[in-house]
Amino acid sequence: MTVKLLLDTDIGSDIDDAVCLAYLLAQPQCELLGITTVSGEADKRAMMASAICKVAGKEVPIFPGVEHPLIVPIRQAVAQQAVALPHWEHERHFPRGEAVNFLRETIRKNPGEITLLAIGPLTNLALLFTLDPEIPRLLMSLVMMCGFFGEAVNGYRQLEWNALLDPHATEIVYRSRPPLHRSVGIEITSQVRMIATEVRERFTTPVLRTVQDFAEVWFQSSPVITFHDPLAAATIFDDSICAFAQGKVSVELTEPAQLGETYWRTEQGSNGGHEVAVTVDAPRFFDHYFGTLAGK
Repeated sequence: MTVKLLLDTDIGSDIDDAVCLAYLLAQPQCELLGITTVSGEADKRAMMASAICKVAGKEVPIFPGVEHPLIVPIRQAVAQQAVALPHWEHERHFPRGEAVNFLRETIRKNPGEITLLAIGPLTNLALLFTLDPEIPRLLMSLVMMCGFFGEAVNGYRQLEWNALLDPHATEIVYRSRPPLHRSVGIEITSQVRMIATEVRERFTTPVLRTVQDFAEVWFQSSPVITFHDPLAAATIFDDSICAFAQGKVSVELTEPAQLGETYWRTEQGSNGGHEVAVTVDAPRFFDHYFGTLAGK
């Protein structure tokens, strides 16, 4: 069955957003209705998304979204991988100030049919849900790469980047009640990693060669790609890759040093609660990901 999907992304910082977009464009069950970008240099992020779409031969509406968090200072002001944009054809002009309304109108035109996939800070979504509180209930599902839901180690609980970049937006989104609210946290996504040499060997399709070019910028500071966002996306189309538990997520907003920390408690059969990934079959994920890109 085809899934109507909207993607909200901060492509251009961590390389996994581009890896995720390549997967969605190759996924035959995905009808990608539009892309919104979020965080600093939202226009450049839109250009990166455009470059990948063009190589894939897909026309997808792209809207630069909100660049600054709701309250806290911006911590992701630059789309570093955009330095590779001159290598690739891409659109340079996009509608300004229309991302949130585009999401709203698209969801309202397709009630109960759309999966909203969020793989960046949640500013666009928080504004959308605040301006139109009915929107979460009009979704089919909300799937996010967000949060840390594992056990503390030596009394320390990890903070996850998407959640802490805009903690107040994160709290607003976790208070929403879509029919399905799924989170894949960093303690799970960190189990699907690939070193640079293997990336260069396996990213052989045209769209992945584009992603690899952007990845070379990423490799200047990290020798590894962690497939955070592609894992969250893949669970939409193969629900056996991760196992999930039902419960409730809350977000820290009172302790300054822990703003955006996510707390999780299991709660079987909770009505309108959250679904959190608890395990991942890493080999199955990689078979699924590269099989999809190879058209298998």
